[in-house]
Amino acid sequence: MSITYFYHALKIDQKRCIGCSHCMKNCPTEAIRVRDGVATIYENRCIDCGECYKVCPSGAIYVAQDDFERIYDFKRRVILVPSVFLGQFAEDIKASLVYTILLKIGFTDIFEVEAAAPVYSSAKTSYAASHKANKPLISTFCPAVVRLIQVKFPSLVDNLIAIKAPVDFTAMYARKSLMDRGVKEEDIGIFYITPCAAKIAAVKTPVGENKSLVNGVINMDFLFNKVSKELKQRDKSMPVRVAANDVTSDGLMLSLTNGEKRVALCKKSYAIDEIRNVSEFLEKVENDEIEGVDFWELRACDQGCPGGILTCGNRFIIRERIMQRARKLSERERNGEVEKQKEISKEKDFLLERMNVGRILPRSMMVLDENISVALQKLGKIREIESRLPQTDCCVCGAPTCHALAEDIAMDKAQLSDCVFIQRNLEARKSMTTENAIEAMQKIWGKDKLKDYIYKK
Repeated sequence: MSITYFYHALKIDQKRCIGCSHCMKNCPTEAIRVRDGVATIYENRCIDCGECYKVCPSGAIYVAQDDFERIYDFKRRVILVPSVFLGQFAEDIKASLVYTILLKIGFTDIFEVEAAAPVYSSAKTSYAASHKANKPLISTFCPAVVRLIQVKFPSLVDNLIAIKAPVDFTAMYARKSLMDRGVKEEDIGIFYITPCAAKIAAVKTPVGENKSLVNGVINMDFLFNKVSKELKQRDKSMPVRVAANDVTSDGLMLSLTNGEKRVALCKKSYAIDEIRNVSEFLEKVENDEIEGVDFWELRACDQGCPGGILTCGNRFIIRERIMQRARKLSERERNGEVEKQKEISKEKDFLLERMNVGRILPRSMMVLDENISVALQKLGKIREIESRLPQTDCCVCGAPTCHALAEDIAMDKAQLSDCVFIQRNLEARKSMTTENAIEAMQKIWGKDKLKDYIYKK
């Protein structure tokens, strides 16, 4: 059975994992199990939302990133800076100073991701005009939401707006700008500062495309710490690069919750954030409980990108800093101090011609079998097994819910006797010894979890 490979940025350090099950209980797609005392990720279910990362008490879950030294593989090293990165810094640290430090640590060219916001907005409008039958349309800005829909709500994939993300438009514009100035394409390396794991996954295995326009990804917390160190050690007389006015005030707010909704050209739209809220909402949509909506802006993180797991500050403070920057820029736009028509608008036609991605396909969490008849038999088996389980969702079996355990049993990844309630029944009937029950628990939780706690000194 062929399964499409998807890159995952979230990894588990099994040496640090204590098998606490917090990650398993909080995963919105039930992608985690506990086996032999450590957490294990079912990659076909994982959407890289980062909920497991947030709740891990031992720091065993981490986000893999590209080696920073990779930037030196290229003569022209472009850094794509999202507004949420600048929002990490206190108000007295200007964007121009951050840009100067980025150049000092090795980059040669800087582009703000949200510079592409007007083009991205035009692309959505164009897509909506040619896909009226697909309403309500769902934003593909958040890659974790895209993967959530592919995995858990496959009936809604045709509602996804199949266009490039803002970071891809900016990457395309950056590459063309440099090539127009005579730089060879092979000398250009484009790197993105990511606030979350899902955007790393989106670069490594982009949905609807064979290859990303971005060459590498740098975790936001890593680069924030690197820039912060340079800021503390900088020479006060160091000349500061003047920040380019490439972003509009509306564009600055794109990554925030309501960033798309507030400028959406439609009668009725919703903006929903936080992955569990999004999942609950999509369940209602699938059940036809919500109708008459033109556009949905869905974000996996609370407050949008300021709530990303790789940001280094309080999400509400980061959001307010971005809003404050947008307000100041809006006032300058009204006063005619800056042009609202940005450089990127000159390449609008070029970018819009390349805005579309391929069809976004469902990515089933659980392919029971390629043979429909066999798959239906397994589905019936899952229901039959689940009816025999206690429905307590206690997680002692190493699965997050009784339903998840039933699926694992049907797929030969677990046994009915993994359930502690079943074990007690089997012991009462003399069908299972205490030693067998302990052995079953050890396979799930490891030997260390079954120490003698009663007489522990």
